Amino acid sequence: MPEIRRPGNRTRRTVILVPALLFVAAALYAGTDAAVVEIESGKLQGEILDPDTGLTVYRGIPFAAPPVGELRWKAPQAPAKWSGVRDATEFGTICPQSPVLAMMTGAALPETSEDCLFLNVWTAAGEGDEPRPVMVWIHGGGLSLGWGNEATYEGSAFAGKGVVLVSINYRLGPLGYLAHPTLSKESGGESGNYGFLDQVAALQWVERNIAQFGGDPENVTIFGESAGGTSVHALMASPKTAGLIHRAIAESPWITDTNIRPLKGANGMHASAEDVGVAWATALLGDGGKQTAKALRGIDAQAIITKTPAAGQPGAYEPHVTYGTAFMPDSSEDRYTAGKQNDIPLMAGTNRNEGTMFMAFQPLTERAQFLKMLEGVYGDRAGEVAKLYPSSNTDELKVQQDRFMTDTWFLRGTRRMLLGMDKVSSPAFQYFFTRVNPENPAWGAHHAAELGYVFNTLQGENYDETDDRLAALMIDYWVQFARTGDPNGGGRPAWPEFDADKQAYLELGDEVRTGAELEREINDRLEAIRGQ
Repeated sequence: MPEIRRPGNRTRRTVILVPALLFVAAALYAGTDAAVVEIESGKLQGEILDPDTGLTVYRGIPFAAPPVGELRWKAPQAPAKWSGVRDATEFGTICPQSPVLAMMTGAALPETSEDCLFLNVWTAAGEGDEPRPVMVWIHGGGLSLGWGNEATYEGSAFAGKGVVLVSINYRLGPLGYLAHPTLSKESGGESGNYGFLDQVAALQWVERNIAQFGGDPENVTIFGESAGGTSVHALMASPKTAGLIHRAIAESPWITDTNIRPLKGANGMHASAEDVGVAWATALLGDGGKQTAKALRGIDAQAIITKTPAAGQPGAYEPHVTYGTAFMPDSSEDRYTAGKQNDIPLMAGTNRNEGTMFMAFQPLTERAQFLKMLEGVYGDRAGEVAKLYPSSNTDELKVQQDRFMTDTWFLRGTRRMLLGMDKVSSPAFQYFFTRVNPENPAWGAHHAAELGYVFNTLQGENYDETDDRLAALMIDYWVQFARTGDPNGGGRPAWPEFDADKQAYLELGDEVRTGAELEREINDRLEAIRGQ
């Protein structure tokens, strides 16, 4: 008999023998209208993954027009309608990017194209069921890499828990985030944030269409990790999402000292978004009058990926949240501090060793190298920051480099989101993920290590029953939060609310327990240094 390998389960413990008759039944069932839905653009034929439960996936659904030609570096437009029934059994193309992430994960890079604004829906809702909570997943990858249908993000486990799970693509790198004076001039005075506008368009699509899949458009949770967490941070802070989102989960949001920039004018620590755009365009096109909107749109998409200078080189491009725009009127961090974000429940957290994954790309062996790195960000304040991360030898330096990256790239910004929730009426909940990855213990509880637990898609021979229990617990917390705005209930360990005074959190690791004031002193000091 053949074996069924469910996405997200390890074959060594999930071999299921199925009579051949069931395969015939499934094939017949998949050919019926049971997997056909009609949305505003036309009819879709999905794939039934489990005839017994009705679990069905609809892949490669266009939620916006292809952002090509004159629509490159424009806000997303409505998708075209189609006649007949569109095949929604294959994932769509993904947005142009380098193969770095695929090489890191060992996966093959899917086909890329500027025509990449697709989403996917997993649902097990049946006719007559009550509308189900919707969760919209936003992938990570530094706003330059990734795609919504990576294997880790397979949505069957969420759908099996009564959620309608949506995953999306959005424009990446310069194609998604370029701000430039000539683009601003043609668009009413602003540019940038195109990838975030794609995410807004996907949420608008959800509002209009998700009921056809059994989802409740009045109960939509956005969640994402790393740059997906950055996206959650931005979407929650943006006035453009009012009424579209009802809860938010930010996993290790990437919020640094340089990836939130004003459209125009330096802000004291770095250049403006338009300055960054001009430097990038100069590297590809040359100076001055060559940088027209027509010339920018004439650059081949693949050339944009391959010819963009590497990090640290003149013209390198780090995507960022651009403020001073309709999407983000002022700094997103300042909006949380002032309580201007959407007043919706927030769950946010970080992993203990966020920095270990990145240290291979920034290997340091001497204290002087660490100081030089700090000077590039903090200038004459670098010495104050260095004192927070003391080391006297190479081993200590590695520990402190991990701590520094964890704090300044992820935890500091997460805390500022959480602290800002004291200014609104909705609750906030902080988590701290500490389970060492058994497949790569040298990295500890590294960046993105929690994803396989959240989606119940752990893969590897070294995971054990402790990991299974933690994964079952975490997805239940996430789903309960999506249902109610509170992760508590169902006999799970109590998760205290976060407030600025006690700063309580829940540790998710070998043990599940509460704590308080996670790295409070050092992160308060970082905020003070940044504010000087």
